Amino acid sequence: MAARRPQLVAQPVTFTPYASSRPCSARCRFCSETLADGGAHAAGLRPRADYFDRLRAALAALRGLPLSYSLSGLETTDDAAWMLAMLDALQEHAGRSPVENSVLYSNGAGFAGSVGGRLIERLHGFGLDWIELSRHHFAAGANQAIMRFRDGQTIAAQACFEDTLAQLSRQLVVKLVCIVQQGGVADLASLKAYLDWAAQQGVGAVILREFSQLGPTYRDNVTARYIASARVAMDDLLAACLADPEFTAHSRLRHATSGYYFWNVVLDFRGMEITFEASDYTRMHHRHDSGRVYKLVFHANGNLCSGWDPRRNVLLGTEPAPAHVTLMRASRSTNEGPRP
Repeated sequence: MAARRPQLVAQPVTFTPYASSRPCSARCRFCSETLADGGAHAAGLRPRADYFDRLRAALAALRGLPLSYSLSGLETTDDAAWMLAMLDALQEHAGRSPVENSVLYSNGAGFAGSVGGRLIERLHGFGLDWIELSRHHFAAGANQAIMRFRDGQTIAAQACFEDTLAQLSRQLVVKLVCIVQQGGVADLASLKAYLDWAAQQGVGAVILREFSQLGPTYRDNVTARYIASARVAMDDLLAACLADPEFTAHSRLRHATSGYYFWNVVLDFRGMEITFEASDYTRMHHRHDSGRVYKLVFHANGNLCSGWDPRRNVLLGTEPAPAHVTLMRASRSTNEGPRP
């Protein structure tokens, strides 16, 4: 038997069962899964036949460690059967071990299909705290130029998205996510238009995110070039908002946070929660390679890793050889971030 290796875990820590059972229903131009940093890509892996047995085994190894569920990867809702089985496993674990909250990150595609209502009902019964729903422009054409939904994805259409948003909002807390960029929400005027549209949909929270800073480890490719050319600096956008008398007359500061690889500023604007957020992947990778666990990801190959690479920082799994770990809590730190 392999020697036991103690692991210090920063608290709170999120657990992600990485969704990759199907290629994503969208092909967002900035997608982090198409960046090249020399590591293995989780997006190309598909669940093994024993996936759910291994997921339950990984969760059993974490029993007693407080977790938050962060449901992301490619698009979780694209494969309803996989999603429902995954929720069953997570809910079983939550009945035995502390789970503080749960968040789903989604482009909404699966909710617009024939089983959308069933998925919404299941998430309501699961006790999801909120869903972060991506829509990067208030007009369908501009949004499609960014997100590039595949043919046949009805969520791309404006009426379908707004109807799906309304259905979700009746049973779940929904926060709209807008990654600011050229061609989308890029300045004060387009931001105000986005917020006006969100308010018309009855949305109570909007998260504005800057493209993560990449650093020198990322190779030049089409995604990296798009990010460089379309980047909108969040501190500049926030400064423009705070310099605008109309905006400041209707806003107040809620709080500001510095996390393990991100910062954010949260304002109340006309009763809507607005989050301005930026992050740094170089800092994220440094933390993940520090020997302390800041993130838990269960990948389709059966590896439980302390990061997004399915073959690095393996805590439990078969690639490389199986290991046994003892998880010990480190001091609490802010450990939520813009990448789920």
